[in-house]
Amino acid sequence: MNVRLVSLVAGLWVLAVAMCSAQGAATYVGSESCRGCHTKAYDGWKQTRMANVVRDPKVHPEAVLGDFTHANPLVTFDLKDVAFVYGSRYKQRYFTKIGDDYFVQPAQWDVAGKRWLPYHVEKGADWWEPYYGATNQERPTGPLCDGCHSVNYNIETKQVTEWNVGCEKCHGPGSEHVAHPTAANIVNPGKLDYVRGNDTCIQCHSQGRPLQESFGGKKYDWPVGFKMGEKLADYWKLDELKPGVTDFLQYADTTAHKNRMQGNDFIQSTMYHRELRCFDCHDVHSNDNASNLKAVGNALCLGCHEASQKNPAGLKGTVAEHTHHAAGSKGSECVACHMPLIEQTVKDNFVAAHTFRFITPVLTAQSGVPNPCTSCHKDKTNDWAAKELKGWGTVSPWRMAQPLM
Repeated sequence: MNVRLVSLVAGLWVLAVAMCSAQGAATYVGSESCRGCHTKAYDGWKQTRMANVVRDPKVHPEAVLGDFTHANPLVTFDLKDVAFVYGSRYKQRYFTKIGDDYFVQPAQWDVAGKRWLPYHVEKGADWWEPYYGATNQERPTGPLCDGCHSVNYNIETKQVTEWNVGCEKCHGPGSEHVAHPTAANIVNPGKLDYVRGNDTCIQCHSQGRPLQESFGGKKYDWPVGFKMGEKLADYWKLDELKPGVTDFLQYADTTAHKNRMQGNDFIQSTMYHRELRCFDCHDVHSNDNASNLKAVGNALCLGCHEASQKNPAGLKGTVAEHTHHAAGSKGSECVACHMPLIEQTVKDNFVAAHTFRFITPVLTAQSGVPNPCTSCHKDKTNDWAAKELKGWGTVSPWRMAQPLM
């Protein structure tokens, strides 16, 4: 291995250890403490959904998206009894507080469809379901949700430093840094190795379960005890990939079947194995573009995959020549083929896959995972799509004809 590379890796490891050591003595102080020195980052983050996923409707009545003015048989609760609304992009759910626990109401608002839909995790759907009662009122959000929707959720007191994904969710406890600001006493995910850097996001954007079976007799659906800079795999096990199986969580090709599984997808990707990080594409300190992306449309992908004879990952020609669709059309967008909207978030609303692999029509026929061709050309068949692809002279007919397992 190159001596300079070894030195760099060793340096990153030493820095990670130093950051973790500094975090040991630090306590959580809340995002407002960061604003004075990091005003631009704070103000940008404050506008994002990460900073506003959980909101009190009494303090923020504008956050309520559901229609509470017309009677609906699904809505068996009153807005005055809602302690928190959760979500704003795809769905909105409603939390009621009973004692010192919160519970999700059995109706959710479909933001795109502007309609009420039932909300209930069915029998056998999620791993934790057998350990809780059958109704929503027997499933507190503390062990099942709140660890990701807050900073420093305490499983004993059920208290948080703050709700939402605050600064310290990604940078670790900040008291030492606030008192004596140095790079050594706060976690900067960008300076961690790619595994720990990606763990910043995977801690919540994944489906899995804690390595420790239970805490105080309860099962938790988030990585209890994990702090930034540590290795997530020491606390959290991602759901096992099961090739050939389609269920609540995955398609038979192991692409995720549902939302919140970007991490499960991403670790399978070539991008992850080339050591890219989630925040190479996403900027959680900005609300400028959809999904907090650093650039719009193909510009984001072409930042690395630009056409160049010296770039093995670059296009060999124009985007239109690569996609066989007209320049500027939906079919010529990188994400149309490499990040199809096939992972369900609510009813008929889907989010993008993050494996970045192209799903062939043959794979659809064999395992049922939707492919981008017939997902767009809904009036066409898989056989039509496979034949069209084999006719493209710029791609491998072997790759088009075979599933990518």
